[in-house]
Amino acid sequence: MGKLVRDRIPELFGGPDSVYVSLSTPGYRVALRNKLLEEAREYLESGETLELADVLEVVYALAALDGVSRAELEELRATKARERGSFADRVWWEDAP
Repeated sequence: MGKLVRDRIPELFGGPDSVYVSLSTPGYRVALRNKLLEEAREYLESGETLELADVLEVVYALAALDGVSRAELEELRATKARERGSFADRVWWEDAP
């Protein structure tokens, strides 16, 4: 069974019998969504900040696939934070719908 790997993995770790293919756009989208779950799980299990960097890399790739740059994604995040707030105040809504 295969999985999505970073671009340099074949040159860094691939052997003569390794097989790599380039995914179609629909396949790439599915693989990225699966990778996001994988990386989020790894962060939740380890708690290591380095794993958050992997999550962010996948988020950037998903945004790019939708034609959204890192700067545009950041602006979307900042706009939403201005309008609805962030999570800095640690607000917990007991009876949230």
